Amino acid sequence: MSLFRVAALLIMCGIALSATPQNSATTPAAQPDDIPKSIAESVSGTLQFAEGNFIGLAETMPEDKYSYIPTVGKYDGVRSFGEQVKHVACAQFAFFNEFEGKKPPEDCEKGGHDPAKSKAELIKYLKDSFDYSNRVLATLTANNALDRVEGRYAGPNTKLGISVIAVWHITDHYGQLVEYLRLNGIVPPMTQKYGLKVR
Repeated sequence: MSLFRVAALLIMCGIALSATPQNSATTPAAQPDDIPKSIAESVSGTLQFAEGNFIGLAETMPEDKYSYIPTVGKYDGVRSFGEQVKHVACAQFAFFNEFEGKKPPEDCEKGGHDPAKSKAELIKYLKDSFDYSNRVLATLTANNALDRVEGRYAGPNTKLGISVIAVWHITDHYGQLVEYLRLNGIVPPMTQKYGLKVR
């Protein structure tokens, strides 16, 4: 059989199969609770997942390792583990201050103005920033999603855009802190939970 005939036969079979009506008894119906019901929920599910993973890292690292900075590799001028946690907390306040049209903290690159220093204080600061983020994000709607946002942290942007940046920012630092944990012989909680193995 020639290549042309095989190709023609495959095309005809494809047309015949695509014309066959779907049996509604075998096609699962979409569940109304399977997907977010609003723009805010569309972003908040991912935000809360990222927040939970980040808090897991912060809670897992021993307090005496909060001053840890990697020395193997190129880590000149990087933040310590605790400074990273403080930076993420400050940035969450900053992003969502801008979302609300408020003045954000001016020094999040250095952890911000909050006096938190101990592990317990930093985790409280982090959780407070996540609670605030979620309260503000809940006000995101189809009507205001494209409203302009100004500010030095990811502005100019839109309310939707800065919300997405807030998610990205947490995941960026999560990836960095996974290395800090592993360099200290600690398996990240998410990996422990799901037993993720490459080999």
